Amino acid sequence: MENQLIQNTIAFVQKELSDAEGGHDWFHIQRVFNTSKLLLQHEEGNPLVVQLAALLHDIADPKFHNGNEQIGPQTARIFLEAQNVASETTAHVVNIIRHMSFKNSLEQDGETFTSKEMDIVKDADRLDAIGAIGIARAFNYGGFKNREMYNPNVPPNLNMTKEEYKKSKAPTINHFYEKLLLLKDGMCTPTGKKLAEKRHQFMLDYLEQFYKEWDGSV
Repeated sequence: MENQLIQNTIAFVQKELSDAEGGHDWFHIQRVFNTSKLLLQHEEGNPLVVQLAALLHDIADPKFHNGNEQIGPQTARIFLEAQNVASETTAHVVNIIRHMSFKNSLEQDGETFTSKEMDIVKDADRLDAIGAIGIARAFNYGGFKNREMYNPNVPPNLNMTKEEYKKSKAPTINHFYEKLLLLKDGMCTPTGKKLAEKRHQFMLDYLEQFYKEWDGSV
């Protein structure tokens, strides 16, 4: 029964994200799904909730839907109810989708919902935002939005509010300082923290090389 539900969810997500931007497409979901299962081998959590939340967490990312933060949770709820998923499981998955994004951590009141399952999915999602793939995704999205790669005259904003973050059109390199380099210390699970270390260092090494090439010193 649960295996069929997971397969139905995979098929639904693949269809919904068939034309998605390359950093937020099915392959991103697949990586987060696989990493969530890896974390589940070392961390406690309800496997069904974790897998469903991982698969549905970006079913309707607000930045591709005019900033609408309700469409993702609503889409997930409608799908899960149509699959006759237990109401408590549906509510848990929807709450994870509603509360797990990085921008919510910029609100003064912070996150109002927490669970072991959200910690796992959130760590898996943030691990995909750092390291080699994280760098590729950042520049892919920057190109998608026609943003500058780097502009020495536009410094990073290290104290953004949630609304400022949502409206930012800053160069992609700024995104490293405004989000990506902050993720390692925000990991929720011991396993997530461990996996983040190497990816974080890879980004630091990349930035060092980037600036040398930018200045023509190598």
